[in-house]
Formats: sequence, structure tokens, C-alpha cells
Amino acid sequence: RSLYEPVHGSAPDIEGKNIANPIATILSLSMALRYSLDLSKEADQIDKAVQSVLDEGLRTKDIMSKNMKEVSTTDMGDAIIAKLK
Repeated sequence: RSLYEPVHGSAPDIEGKNIANPIATILSLSMALRYSLDLSKEADQIDKAVQSVLDEGLRTKDIMSKNMKEVSTTDMGDAIIAKLK
């Protein structure tokens, strides 16, 4: 048995603000697919989608840096999902 979870805590101070970074949660799913369900191809697709969005310069507030585009939690998740379609 395994447990795959992001370790960012519940962050009640940012609840409802649409600024949390969803990447760790998404990559936790990738790990579950790879290590518990033997679905490496699907895990690779998720990993590549996340990397592609980061390569395009999208960042949530917590990882924002110069010359990057700040996006919301929803926008980051939607951008990653779009790469999987």
C-alpha cells in the first residue's frame, strides 16, 4: 500500500482565493499511476503536460519569477489538462 499526497498542508489562509499551486497534487496522481497502478505511459503524459506548461512560463503565485506569467489555481489546472487532450 502506498500513499501519494502533496505535503503543502491545508493552507486555510488562502482558502477560496484561487492562488494555491495544484502541481504537487497533479504529480501525486502521476506517482500513483506509475508506482501503484503500473500505468507508466499515463504517468509520463501527466509529467510531460506539467513540464510543458512550466516551460511555457506559467506560474502560480508561490513559484512566480521574473518574465513568467502568473496564473490562478484554476488556470494552471486547465492549462495542464489542455496538454493532455
